[in-house]
Amino acid sequence: MNNNKIIILLGLLGFIVMADNWVVSPILPAIAQSLGIPVENAGILISAYMIPFGIFQIIYGPLADRFGKKQIITFAILFFTVATGLCALAGSLNGLSVYRALTGIFAAAVMPICIALIGDLVPLEKRQMAIGTFMGIAFLGQGLSMITGGAISYFLSWRGVFAVYAVLSLIPLVLILKNYRHLPDTRNPRSRFLKPYKELLSQKKSLFTYILILLEGMFIIGSFSFLGAYISKTYAFNYLSIGAVMTTFGVMSIVGGRLGGKLVLKTGPRALLTLGLTLALTADLVIYFSGQSIGLLIFGIGLLGLGFIFAHSTLLTRATEFAQKARGTAMSLVAFCFMGGGGVGTALGGKIASAHGLPSLFLIYGVMLGITLCLSFFLIKTPGLSPLTVMQAESRPGD
Repeated sequence: MNNNKIIILLGLLGFIVMADNWVVSPILPAIAQSLGIPVENAGILISAYMIPFGIFQIIYGPLADRFGKKQIITFAILFFTVATGLCALAGSLNGLSVYRALTGIFAAAVMPICIALIGDLVPLEKRQMAIGTFMGIAFLGQGLSMITGGAISYFLSWRGVFAVYAVLSLIPLVLILKNYRHLPDTRNPRSRFLKPYKELLSQKKSLFTYILILLEGMFIIGSFSFLGAYISKTYAFNYLSIGAVMTTFGVMSIVGGRLGGKLVLKTGPRALLTLGLTLALTADLVIYFSGQSIGLLIFGIGLLGLGFIFAHSTLLTRATEFAQKARGTAMSLVAFCFMGGGGVGTALGGKIASAHGLPSLFLIYGVMLGITLCLSFFLIKTPGLSPLTVMQAESRPGD
């Protein structure tokens, strides 16, 4: 099995997990109605998933470094499939909350460990394209989650959504078991739990990168989180139409993932990071000023997906070189910062939207992305693809 096929396989894992991340939001009213509870109470399902998802990002990295990345990822996707299937059988809000929490626990391993595996598998000069392809496929799952969730819930039921996701999860599970021996098997039995995190955060080069990833998550994912609500309020579309429009984000992420690897060789990482953040802030401003035009709205969503993948793949590629013998830890910290930033950005965005209206959110976050762009020149002066100082089992992660 060649590297490209492995990247696609890992992308399928990311696709399923990212689709699952967002699928509850469009089917929340259906769940509430079925269980006979107010929709506000059903909102606990989102927190039940996201809290363990965020916490376990930090836990899986050291486990993967010590016991093996492919071992942890196989374990995680197996029990993710089981937990997702159990969600379809839940008979109460409490039961469903427990199953969603279990799903979040096992889903947490997939994104950071897959990226760490890519770091082990793909040479540095080809890594940006590989990571971009992986992220594009994964975030297509996020972009499609609303339309797929809405469609399955409409034609079947909300239980059908989880049943279908469980069945779909079997595909990458079977493929990873079939091709298990072709995946790299790197492990560091001397890996410690907390020390690698301390070392990563004690070095300016890695610390500044994580700060940018946190800000990127806050303002890009924070913007994306409210696109469905904005489309619904502006156009009164149903869930199927909303999902179709938002799919532009995922499609352009895939396109950008393929383009980014080629562009970085011509322009360099510094230029690609700048371009990505510039496109993202432009996207928010297009949505704010011209979102009432469906054509320009779709254009803005596409720009946001393109900007996201250019910026994020550049920062991810940089992070893969912070700690070659603790790469799982380094990538778990990336995922924690990115998803944690997205959670904070979404929470703040809700308050901004309530106080000033949804359109104002995109203006404010566009301005904040502009500030993030300016900060990037101070925090990362030369985000090159040359190998960084490597952290050995007990040594420092960067310079």
